[in-house]
Amino acid sequence: MTKRLLLALCAATVAQAGLVRLDIKERSDVLDGQAFGNAGAYERLAGKAYFAVNPKLAVNQPIADIDKAPRNKDGMVEFSSDFYLVRPKDAKKGNGTVLYEVSNRGGKTMVLHMNRATASLDPRTPADFGDGFLMNQGYTLLWLGWEFDMPEAPNVVYLYPPPTQGVQGIVRAEWTLERKETRHMVSDRNFKPYTVMNPDDPNLKLTVRDLVEGPRTTIPRGDWHVENSHTVVSNAGFEPGRIYELVYTSQNPPVAGTGLAAVRDMVSWMRYGGYTAGAPEPVAPLKHAYGFGVSQSGRFLRTMMYFGFNRDERERKVFDALLVDVAGGGRGGFNMRFSQASRDSNPFTNTLTPVDIFPYTDLEQTDPQTNLKDGILTHSLKPEFWPKIFYINSGYEYYGRAASLIHINLDGKSDAKIAPSTRIYSMASGQHGPAAFPPPKNGTQNLANPNPYTWTFRAFLNSLDSWVKEGKEPPPSKYARLANNELTQLAGVKFPKIPGIAFPALMHLAYPSNYGPEFRTKGIASQEPPELGKPYPVMVPQVDQDGMDLGGIRMPQIAVPLATYTGWNLRSPEIGAPNQLSTQIGSFIPFARTKAERMKTGDPRLSIEERYSGKEDYLQKFESAAKALAGDRYLLPGDVPALTKRGAAEWDYVNVKP
Repeated sequence: MTKRLLLALCAATVAQAGLVRLDIKERSDVLDGQAFGNAGAYERLAGKAYFAVNPKLAVNQPIADIDKAPRNKDGMVEFSSDFYLVRPKDAKKGNGTVLYEVSNRGGKTMVLHMNRATASLDPRTPADFGDGFLMNQGYTLLWLGWEFDMPEAPNVVYLYPPPTQGVQGIVRAEWTLERKETRHMVSDRNFKPYTVMNPDDPNLKLTVRDLVEGPRTTIPRGDWHVENSHTVVSNAGFEPGRIYELVYTSQNPPVAGTGLAAVRDMVSWMRYGGYTAGAPEPVAPLKHAYGFGVSQSGRFLRTMMYFGFNRDERERKVFDALLVDVAGGGRGGFNMRFSQASRDSNPFTNTLTPVDIFPYTDLEQTDPQTNLKDGILTHSLKPEFWPKIFYINSGYEYYGRAASLIHINLDGKSDAKIAPSTRIYSMASGQHGPAAFPPPKNGTQNLANPNPYTWTFRAFLNSLDSWVKEGKEPPPSKYARLANNELTQLAGVKFPKIPGIAFPALMHLAYPSNYGPEFRTKGIASQEPPELGKPYPVMVPQVDQDGMDLGGIRMPQIAVPLATYTGWNLRSPEIGAPNQLSTQIGSFIPFARTKAERMKTGDPRLSIEERYSGKEDYLQKFESAAKALAGDRYLLPGDVPALTKRGAAEWDYVNVKP
């Protein structure tokens, strides 16, 4: 029988609660008690965390529809989340810091990125823990569910939010396919859908268009129907490379924004918990808390800051620092009525969702079209609650996620002022997450981009840690700036004319978006699709003679190249819309091996033989570039040999005759 341990957590007053109990369903040793550095053995705790919040407290009122959630006898709103914790068995041997990963759609990638481990939803094996980097440093690792709508699957962490009853509203479903289908669920990625209230309503309108801002064509009502209240069935089928859209009425949405409170209260309890009444053992508080989020998860952290959830119900700071990767300029629909948290607003999929919406910068900025003034950190938080933040974006986020807006003013003429607690790092010529090596080509015109910039994460975490605990300044921000002529409009990119390679004519844009009069204040969307203003001046990095980004951190693959790496790729004609950007994928375009080869094809880029006298020359330059990054603290010195080994494999790959 699964061990069940109930920890009763006492609140300071009836008006304040937060985390009220933990139901621990598993407690086990990690890797049979293997010791990790000075931290010693680790243990795994998994189960469910239960919360109660006072909807009348000012810190909880930003939660959309919190006033419509059921309340217990004490007037509290209750909800729960799955949790998964990996911590030193002897807390005194740890480094006193909890590292919380915002689970991307319920998953776990922190150990994959930081420990160079295999991907796992339930890390058990030595491969699942990689080289033990995080544990050797004594971190406590935490995952906690904040999203509720993922399909049922083992070892995924879910939020169990409170319901609302009798609430109705509109939902917009959109899908873009890569192959013809006859049926499609109204939710993103086949997640749990909001059901269509009146599936036989003759006034339901299904439209199709070919561009984000293109005209919508209504599909005759008799040519399609809604099945099981959540699946649209087309008689003729849905064509790949087109944008289909259905706006419908649904009811009884859960209070999704309680996920923000769950993260706040769990992390706060781990920092300030102390001894707990009724517990069989003391719960040692930790001194520090850091947050880590990639893509959707990074946007969640920006949303959390925007709504003020870095202060708890007792006016205490929650996170000391955040490592936010590939969030671009976005937040997300994480705290709204009929939240569809998975929808991520890409150039040609999930378009016009409330992701890349004003504001974009940490400090207050002005929207010149609406005259609104707002900022991610200044919206709800006083400076004493601001965490130290590292924003990391790849080249893709500039083309596909409006990343330039986090560091330029919205007149498009100057660089924005950056908060003193924030650093911004762009990973030159990277894609949304490094592709596998050798690089694949799935649904794209070019090979995917394998630039392995995630090696920097370990060095960045160390720098954040030193900044928090020792006050040691981190490496300076490094990103493309207008002042250095490193940013440009898409039409101004001086990409080389490489035979057979098409440069994008379209990219992702962000707009002043009107979702209705109560969207910004209450999270209620009553206008779908939104009314759009003129696009903001979204910009991309200018490039060098090989077509690679200027202004950011150049991994050795970019500084000592064998190919052109880009943050963009185009959809293959086989999946439709070949003039549109591929979602989250960049390009890898190898150089010709010899001068004769490039002259024959007309490739303007120098060949490999014109750049390097041979493999040894290449590897010497590659290693030197890696050591230079380590000297600037963008890489760990101990990671240089492994990265150089990867460089050797890349040499062998591109020098094999295609």
